[in-house]
Amino acid sequence: MRVWTSVAAAGVTGNPFRTFLVGMAAALGAALSMGLAKALSDDGRLSGRGQPLLRGGVTGLGTFLGGTFHTLPFLIPHLGIAMALASTVVVLELLVIAWIRYRYMRSSLGSTVFQVLVGGGPVFLVGLSLGRMRGG
Repeated sequence: MRVWTSVAAAGVTGNPFRTFLVGMAAALGAALSMGLAKALSDDGRLSGRGQPLLRGGVTGLGTFLGGTFHTLPFLIPHLGIAMALASTVVVLELLVIAWIRYRYMRSSLGSTVFQVLVGGGPVFLVGLSLGRMRGG
């Protein structure tokens, strides 16, 4: 959901490159936070999910890549095109997350898609609202 940080930044700055920088900062910060949280939360015995450093590394890398993919469109100098492309990338990312949950966590595909897409809605609205608050 770090893309909505970019949506807010795009609305406030109106500058695609500054939006890209904010998005990359959010992606890196989230990756460090998520990776450390996974690595430090369990030694693997409690959850049975493997070695802490590996689990934290995979989580951190996945978080960084996810944040980076939908931030890259802001290298396009036209803000409208960048926003449209970033939004498309986010929808694709959410569908991939839903498929991963379906495939590897054995969740129902319909409920997984619903949870992932609808869960992102309020986060999108927050980013959009903050982006529209720009002064002047």
